[in-house]
Amino acid sequence: MTETTTHDAADGTGTGTGTGTGIGAGARASGADVLRPYAEVAFAAELEALAAADDRPRPERWRLSPWAVATYLLGGALPDGTVITSKYVGPRRIVEVAVATLATDRALLLLGVPGTAKTWMSEHLAAAISGDSTLLVQGTAGTSEEAVRYGWNYAHLLAHGPSTEALVPSPVMRAMAEGMTARVEELTRIPADVQDSLITVLSEKVLPVPELGRQVQAVRGFNLIATANDRDRGVNELSSALRRRFNTVVLPLPATPEEEVDIVSRRVEQIGRSLELPAAPDGMDEIRRVVTVFRELRDGITADGRTKLKSPSGTLSTAEAISVVTGGLALAAHFGDGVLRPGDVAAGILGAVVRDPAADRVVWQEYLEAVVREREGWKDFYRACREAGA
Repeated sequence: MTETTTHDAADGTGTGTGTGTGIGAGARASGADVLRPYAEVAFAAELEALAAADDRPRPERWRLSPWAVATYLLGGALPDGTVITSKYVGPRRIVEVAVATLATDRALLLLGVPGTAKTWMSEHLAAAISGDSTLLVQGTAGTSEEAVRYGWNYAHLLAHGPSTEALVPSPVMRAMAEGMTARVEELTRIPADVQDSLITVLSEKVLPVPELGRQVQAVRGFNLIATANDRDRGVNELSSALRRRFNTVVLPLPATPEEEVDIVSRRVEQIGRSLELPAAPDGMDEIRRVVTVFRELRDGITADGRTKLKSPSGTLSTAEAISVVTGGLALAAHFGDGVLRPGDVAAGILGAVVRDPAADRVVWQEYLEAVVREREGWKDFYRACREAGA
């Protein structure tokens, strides 16, 4: 018999599009004031338009068909003229494989280096499939088994003993009971014994509650998306038993400079709007410059293939490029003339590149003198980097 373990709205753990906490529910209700709205709130109009135009078969409890979910992530135009913005820039097949995996009983593991949009894709997949991206377990070294399975209201437990009312369901348990998509971020940062508590959930689709002599069985529509970095140090490798329960999709870094510039410019524009920063009238030159610097140092060779370079210890990901440009945009808006210039991004680049004060500073100085100084049209950028403390 299926134990649903659902609670009413008074608990702050309602079903459907509830956020799982009273605080989250209030934030959703006043979305205009939220610094970063949930994907299902920020793109509600697109999701509604897709649902209205979607006449393809949908897996049980999915808000959209797999085709519509892929369209939501990749972008496109609907027959009524509605434009669906692209949420992920990359190979279409990667998105199709990820969506197809979630339409089966296999869980999805999004694997890649930092900054390859793993969390971003995870959130948007959950928003499109379940209409709720908030059933989330954030993995850290301190994540406990209760965060993955369930916990207890200890006041109620001490007063009345083990009962359904005293049970505090985890996001995974709620997703199982409600047929929704759960998310586990940074799975490899979770201790190995806690990771393995997912094995029964993913293989048997059941979560035992031995204290009550019951179990929660997953209803149709349930699945789980996990993300993991493959370059971080000090992480906990997945056991072979757990890894077999996932279909792994590797998210690559942007294939071309143009693709990365496109990603950075789009995200900077979105973040700038949410922070109410003035739009930079001509910031593309600096965005291209930041992307070029990051790609060359990341790849260990200049774009023309003529000069080999040492790479710094950091990843210099697309996400870090977005952060550098956003910080530069804030400098230009509040302390400059609103135009994004080399001096606005130089300090951010220095901070991103020089993580190890000894080794990375040497790498950066060599790059400045051997490449930047000699590159035509980069004199202002060279001076700005030197002034920033290189």
